[in-house]
Amino acid sequence: MPSEEPAAGPAIGFERHLADAIARRISEQRFNLWFRNHTRFVHLGDAVVVGVPNLYFHDWLQKTFEADVRAAAAEVVGGPVAVRFAIDPELFQAARRQQEEVPGSQVQVPDSGTRRPGAKKKLPAKPPAAPPPRQPQPATRNPNRRRWRSLADFVVGACNRVAHASAQSVLEEPGLGSNPLVLYGPTGTGKTHLLEGIYAGLRRRQPDARVVFVSAEDFTNRFVSAMYQGKQAAFRKQFRECFALLVDDLMFLAGKKATQVEFLHTFDALIAEGRQIVVTCDCHPRLSEDLTPELADRLLGGAVWGVLPPDPETRLTLLRAKSSEPGPAIPDDVIQFLASSLRGNVRELEGAIHSLRHFARVTAGPVTRELAREALGELLRHAIRVVRVADVDAAVCAVLKLPAGSLKSKSKAWAVSHGRMLAIYLARKHTSASYGEVSLYFGNKTHSTAVAAVKRVRGWLDRNESLKAGDRVWKARDLVDRVERELQM
Repeated sequence: MPSEEPAAGPAIGFERHLADAIARRISEQRFNLWFRNHTRFVHLGDAVVVGVPNLYFHDWLQKTFEADVRAAAAEVVGGPVAVRFAIDPELFQAARRQQEEVPGSQVQVPDSGTRRPGAKKKLPAKPPAAPPPRQPQPATRNPNRRRWRSLADFVVGACNRVAHASAQSVLEEPGLGSNPLVLYGPTGTGKTHLLEGIYAGLRRRQPDARVVFVSAEDFTNRFVSAMYQGKQAAFRKQFRECFALLVDDLMFLAGKKATQVEFLHTFDALIAEGRQIVVTCDCHPRLSEDLTPELADRLLGGAVWGVLPPDPETRLTLLRAKSSEPGPAIPDDVIQFLASSLRGNVRELEGAIHSLRHFARVTAGPVTRELAREALGELLRHAIRVVRVADVDAAVCAVLKLPAGSLKSKSKAWAVSHGRMLAIYLARKHTSASYGEVSLYFGNKTHSTAVAAVKRVRGWLDRNESLKAGDRVWKARDLVDRVERELQM
């Protein structure tokens, strides 16, 4: 026994370092779902053994994550090393004792109530033989890991006012107003904040109701796990017998047809019971080519509102709100300077305040414009992006899935010519190039072609016409919206 004691520390250190390396490769959420509390790592010199509880985990982890585990092990060990998966007796016994439990570490299911007050139809009763839900589990496995933001903390402006109002209406009349509520927009604009605000508000107003907050990735992982373990009934019970279902980043389901079908059935079951559904995604459901037509159609049946990057007035309000938090004082003239200079999303603005305050603490000086320029020099230099005609060309080609250079060709096919006219219109809108410069770029000798193209596109937009561009038919306004979002990336 004494000879084994010194090895305990290094063994624990190896497990921790390997776990961190794997999590970096497959994401923390997937690691928590498939490895944490289910596996054990042992370094045997010439090999790394991954202990697993049963054959299901053995086959699934080996098939899905062997390459990631091998790469992580090589990083920790310092060179190539063999990786083996083997059933661990202790993990096997622990799994046997818990084999009837439903996984619940990533889905926020705070309580067991399932019936919405005033609902006309009751959900099926739980089987008498089933054990009651183990309420402490989510809290003990995920203690204090998430602080739920509220709608009261959300900075409202022209860029998000309607979306915020719709989120508030969900709290006042869940399941009766905007259902489903779809919030879409670029990253960092506050979609998740609104979703968290709805979750926190429903929990506060309906303490006896079960509200489920889950990312689309968690939903997918749990669906796959339930399929392999033969626990589809438990999975469906968890998601279909709730008061409200809130799903973040729905576009993670892109290309996953089986999961989309399962989500569609879950969606239909909840809507039929008058249960509230709220989802966030990065683009309007009508513009997504990765969602099944049936799912996109269901999402369009409720309210769909965009959340845009903050406009100048909202930037100023947001920066003032963040500057009022504890820390070195930031004068209002500095706040106004940042609001007029920065063009980023909400996270970038918050990061600017944090960086400025940290720099002020380090330098022990007052916060001034000069200090802000010094602290945020790199961010300020890249804040104002100059859009070139070539950027518009690339964005249109990317959205329409056309080969680079297509819009400069002489092709008169509608799939190309409509895209070329759109690019000319957007080049005039978003760049400082003249009609003559835009015409020359797209291979025309005179500016009259560009003038005609701009007039043509304006007519499309006024009537919101359908037009053939690329490999599909678009509504004019949808197409312009899609290309302009591409320009922002």
